[in-house]
Amino acid sequence: MHQWESLSHVQWDCKYHVIFIPKYRKKVLYGRLRKQVGVILRSLCRQRGVEIVEGKLCVDHVHMCLAIPPKHSVSSVMGFLKGKSAVRIHRGVLEQQKVAGLHFWAPGYCVSTVGLDERTIREYIRRQEALETGQTELDFK
Repeated sequence: MHQWESLSHVQWDCKYHVIFIPKYRKKVLYGRLRKQVGVILRSLCRQRGVEIVEGKLCVDHVHMCLAIPPKHSVSSVMGFLKGKSAVRIHRGVLEQQKVAGLHFWAPGYCVSTVGLDERTIREYIRRQEALETGQTELDFK
């Protein structure tokens, strides 16, 4: 059954499949950093009222299926997630103290809407890493 969310004056079901990469597509999302990035992204999504329906951290990119309330644009949510997570990664995980130039993610992202075919997108995200590397999966939902 299709599940609708509601705000004060709107019924909504806005889900987006987003993909973004570390700067220069470096293979840096593994080990301690990988676990912390998942925690950081979950925390930031909660702050904005965004639900992570499905998510996968691969070594050189991130796949997420996000339910974003219509009061937020996809671009504002992605700017918030990438900007704030870069600062938290540099200060908390990488233990760097400089304030300016905290780049971790490459500019831009890929986004597509998820219609009634959400099941296919979710299954694709779940199997993403196994398809690419054959390694064990680490979910951060």
